[in-house]
Amino acid sequence: MSPEDIMRTLARIAHEIIECNKVVDNLILVGMHTRGVPLAKRLAANIEHFEGLKIAVGALDINLYRDDLSSLNLRPVVHGTDIPVSIDGKSVILVDDVLYTGRSTRAAMDALIDLGRPQLIQLAVLIDRGHREMPIRADYVGKNMPSSRHEEIQVQLVETDSVDEVAIISAANDMPMVGESEKVDY
Repeated sequence: MSPEDIMRTLARIAHEIIECNKVVDNLILVGMHTRGVPLAKRLAANIEHFEGLKIAVGALDINLYRDDLSSLNLRPVVHGTDIPVSIDGKSVILVDDVLYTGRSTRAAMDALIDLGRPQLIQLAVLIDRGHREMPIRADYVGKNMPSSRHEEIQVQLVETDSVDEVAIISAANDMPMVGESEKVDY
């Protein structure tokens, strides 16, 4: 995906969020560290532009809620959770860059519920690559991008990586899949 594709996709997702949530002033967008946070901020800016309402945006660190924490035998890097308002009774939209197995989303829901009792939790993702291991699906999907388990979906954003881009990368040799040397733009 090019920068323009990402911009258009986020505008479309923002419109879908507005259409599905009749009362947008009850919304909180919560980005999952790392790339979900800037995506949540961009979605909030789009909603504010379309509706004239400022939407609360928070950041959620799920590292201590991961179900593979003990098997990794690593010390997690804790980014911190920062949600500026109470989530009690609110419509919370979790935002992430890529939906894969669903385990990160499950961890995010556990972390959210520890913070309060939202009215509802929805999920918005830029990319859905399939291969679910949990019964989780996104409410808002930017692009379905089927891939093999041997590939990686690489999302880069200006805020974290100095460029907006989405590509499929071969995990075997860190080379893009098309023509063995080109990046795949979707």
